[in-house]
Amino acid sequence: MDLKEIQNLIKFVANSGVAEVKLEMDDVKITIRTTLEGNVTETTYVQQLPAQAQLPQAVAPQQAPAVVNVTSEVSAPAEDSKYITIKSPIIGTFYRKPSPDKPVFTEVGSTIAKGDVLCVIEAMKLFNEIESEVSGKIVKILVDDMSPVEFDQPLFLVDPS
Repeated sequence: MDLKEIQNLIKFVANSGVAEVKLEMDDVKITIRTTLEGNVTETTYVQQLPAQAQLPQAVAPQQAPAVVNVTSEVSAPAEDSKYITIKSPIIGTFYRKPSPDKPVFTEVGSTIAKGDVLCVIEAMKLFNEIESEVSGKIVKILVDDMSPVEFDQPLFLVDPS
């Protein structure tokens, strides 16, 4: 099971309303718990590998708290329910410009169309263009330029009307 599949599983469980899911495969054990405390939803996952696993793979459980913080932030803009939230599809560094000497991709108040490039996220020295999946008007940019972002972290609020 690769990282993308795990991230999709976490997203599915968080949206389904299930309290806990456990998945065991040959060398991977994953537990995803979703609890409701006040208005904050927390999602935690633990990946355990056998003792003969290599040290770099043991780093994955240390990243779990970052996922908890990101999920907590997602529930905050609930009052903006008429807006569509564009979220980060990957972990990396958020850039509003294609390069330092170029203009930003989009500003607050800009009208965007489906397929327009909104930002770039650098992950492992690769620059990934993030395209809009909706048309509308940018209401708010939720991340500062050159800031680290997590998977599923809200980046933009878009008014589809």
